Formats: sequence, C-alpha cells, structure tokens
Amino acid sequence: MEQPTNLMMITGVIEFSGSVDFEHFRRIVANRFLAFPRFRQKAVDHPRGCWWEEDDQFELSSHIRRTALPGDAGKAELEELVSELASTPLDKTKPLWQFHFVENYVGGPVAISRIHHCYADGIALVEVMLSLTERSAEASNRLVEQEAWKQKRAAESNIFNRLTAPARQSAGLIQNVSQKVVDEAGDLLREPHKAAQYLFGAGEIVSELATALLLEDDPPSRFKGSLSVRKRVSWARPLPLEEVKAVGHALGATVNDVLISVMTGALHRYLVDAGDDPRDLTMRATVPVNLRPLEHARDLGNHFGLVFLDLPIDETNPLARLYQVAEFMGQLKRSKQAVMSLGLLAVLGMGPAALQKPALELFSRKASTVLTNVPGPQQTLYMAGAPIREMMFWVPQTGSIGMGISIISYRGQVFCGLITDNKLVPDPETVMTHFLEEFDNLLHLTLLIGPQDGHVAPDTYDEVHEWIRGSDQVAR
Repeated sequence: MEQPTNLMMITGVIEFSGSVDFEHFRRIVANRFLAFPRFRQKAVDHPRGCWWEEDDQFELSSHIRRTALPGDAGKAELEELVSELASTPLDKTKPLWQFHFVENYVGGPVAISRIHHCYADGIALVEVMLSLTERSAEASNRLVEQEAWKQKRAAESNIFNRLTAPARQSAGLIQNVSQKVVDEAGDLLREPHKAAQYLFGAGEIVSELATALLLEDDPPSRFKGSLSVRKRVSWARPLPLEEVKAVGHALGATVNDVLISVMTGALHRYLVDAGDDPRDLTMRATVPVNLRPLEHARDLGNHFGLVFLDLPIDETNPLARLYQVAEFMGQLKRSKQAVMSLGLLAVLGMGPAALQKPALELFSRKASTVLTNVPGPQQTLYMAGAPIREMMFWVPQTGSIGMGISIISYRGQVFCGLITDNKLVPDPETVMTHFLEEFDNLLHLTLLIGPQDGHVAPDTYDEVHEWIRGSDQVAR
C-alpha cells in the first residue's frame, strides 16, 4: 500500500513526567521491544513475493536515536519534528522501525516511535508499546528474561482485558463489532487460503461488497485532492474522559459518537472559515475495525477490516450532527463491511501486484480521511523509571486519502490528533483548536437542555441551537 505520498507507518509520541537517561531508555527498549523477534527482521518486497528476513547487519544505533528540538523546544517545535519524521520513509534495507528520544522538550523527555504497518495493525502495536511499560517505576527499570516475561505479560493482558471490558466497549466501533461478525472473521483468519471462497460464497458479504463498490467517490474538497510528500501533524490538549462520557450519557450517545461528531464539527468550521460552503459536501471516513481477540494482539500481523463511515460535514447543528453520527455508527455495527474488506484484502494479497494498487485506489477514492479510536489503559504507566504523562499516535493513510484522525484514551483523558497533507491542510493545529471549541459548545448545550431520555426532539435542539448561536458569550 505504501507510496511516496502516503507512507504506511504508524507514528507515536510518549511524553514523560520525570527525567529519563537516554542510555537506560535504550537498554529498556532493546530488551523489551526486541523480545518480539519480528523486529530484528526486515521486510523483503520482491516481484516473486514478500517475506521476512533476518537482518544480519542489525545495529541498534540505527533504530534508537537521540535528538533535540531547536529554539524554544515547545509544542510547535515538537509538532514540526514529528511532522518531519512522519514524512520521511524508513530505510527498507533495515527493519522498519525507529525510536527518536528528545531530551530537551519543555514538558519533559519525549519518545517518538515510527513503526511500519507491515509489522502489525494499530491494536497490536498498542499492545507492543504497552509491553515496554509497567505499573510501577521500579518494575519498569528492570531488564526482563524474554520468554518468562512474555508469558507473564500474556497473563496480565488477559486480566487487563477483563478488567477494562466496560471501558473498551464504550470506546466505540473498534470494540463493538457484533459477536457474529467476529466469529465469522475468526473462521476466515484461521483459514486464510479460503478467503476467496468465503468472500464470494457468502451472499450477505457479496452484497456488502457491491454496496461499497457502488458508493460514489468523495468529491474534491479542501480535504480531498492531489497529495504531496509532506505531512503535518497536530494534537489537541486532552479532554477529561468523564466529561465526554457525561455528554454522551446525557444525550443518549456513545463516547465514540461524541468525539466523532465533535471532530466533524471542527472540520465543518475549518471549511467555513476558509470561505468554503460545506452544505452540499459529502465526506466519508474509513474506520479500521479490530477482528481478533485482544489477547492475540501480541502475535503481531494485521487482522482488521475497514468500514465506510459517513461524516455529516454539511450539518451546522451540533446535536443533529451527533445523532447522525450515532445513526451511521449503528448501521455499521449491524453490517458485515469489516469482514468483507478483510476478505477482499486477503484476495488482493494473493492476486497479481498489477491489480492491487488500482483496486486499493478504487476504495480510497470513496473516503477523505482515516479515523481510528484506540482505548488505552486508565492507570498511570511507567517506562524506563519515569511516569508517562501523555501519549498520542497518528494513523497512516493509503491511496488518495490525505488525512488521518486518531483518538486514544489514557489515564482518564482523551487525546485526539490529526495528520494532514501539507498541500491540502497546512495548518492542522487550527482544526484541533476548533475541536476543543466544538466540544465546549456541545458541553454547554448539554448543560442547557439537561439529560435526555433518548435523542432530543429536532424542534428542541433547533430552538436551543439558535439561542446559542445568538449568544457569543454562551457559545464561547
């Protein structure tokens, strides 16, 4: 899927609260990250096929590097560095991953990770990153015996999954795929050589494929157009998870519904401020859906499907926008789009390379952004002896899609980030500012109308929204 305008790597940032010695950080990452043998291997892409190959020249200094920020070493400088790294291809003669350790950030040390998507999907890589951490500073300083450690972490992962099941369920689509869909996807994953027969033998899935193929392409817009090779990233200050939950509970929606509708509102406002009219604009997001149990995530690999989510970018009313998102999400949860796309990717992977890019491009034209929501741990984690204050990541895009929206929860907070093509949206930080403003507006609106039994009647939210729009003080 990789091309110069869209590099298929997941970029992440971990901010520490305390000091971290670089050499100690290097030892911990080498000890724990390389407990996964795959990360000593490089991906060989050949006309005869693709395979993993041990890197006989593996050198740790090529993968864990020390760097520094210029000038004030603040958030703007850190975003610039992350943008530069997100735009720079990994060296394909080596294993496709790197950690960049920033020592002089004003908020404390920062680790920037870059891992190619061919190693694993987002859910699996979150599990990999969590394996570098512990729940105490002392434990996070220890080097581990790899086999015993992996067995211990697998057992802890099972306990963690059970304890955090309610939180993961509230996180939205990724953890809310119906059991029937998951069961069928599991059967497909156990016997991938039957992907073609499974895909074309199941009538409902064929119907989903036909529906996806018949979707109109997303029209050209400020978010959809020809791409450059330069990416820009930004992220907003975190939102309290309890506030997001409270808004969703009061309005009869999920946390995921709230966050997606707020981001859609931010994109709507960005278009309006740029002088565009979004009233006749349609916009979709492709949403990765995890199709395997979390306890298997440490096996690496990619096991996800994709669904198309309509974003009501034309809607001016925040409540109407929220309920449209909730309705669209409900339709997707009942569909088999995710299984269909997983089977399709399997079929394409077994087919000739000449067919792969045109087929992937056909689907990428139908969306303007990728959107992913990953539930993270809610307790403080430690790495190399220091507490992790914040974490963020940016999802890669493919084909002609030039924007990615990433959401992750950690330690009672929700972090939202945006990666854009510099040619289309050179100032993603403006969108993230609107994201915070849109959430504040929805929060105030919720306080005004109070808890609702189900969705708010259209005449009620129209009346309240008109009142809010007429009062800059309240809206602000």
